[in-house]
Amino acid sequence: MSTDLKYLAFTAILTASLWIPYIVAQVMTNGSLKPQNYVDPTQRPLPLWGKRADRTYINAVETFAPFAALVIAAHLAGKANAMTAFWAMAFFWLRLAMPPSTCSAYPM
Repeated sequence: MSTDLKYLAFTAILTASLWIPYIVAQVMTNGSLKPQNYVDPTQRPLPLWGKRADRTYINAVETFAPFAALVIAAHLAGKANAMTAFWAMAFFWLRLAMPPSTCSAYPM
């Protein structure tokens, strides 16, 4: 497996796991989901870190598809090289660093 595809897989795993902090915030704030919560669509209050976790997850989902398309296209075209590997690694490591850095990036 090429470095590009390896970091694409790592990014997919990271993106798939970024919803967990948001759910933890929901459960810590509102308790476990109860049947009446399915009927009442009112937003429940969340701590700021929970809102930021949700925004981080949404951003990761939005940016994953273009990233995956570029990595796969480069691989299929046979154009993957050290530069594409560098940018795939950079995308993953910067995405990994993003959740902690969003603590003050988006004021409420």
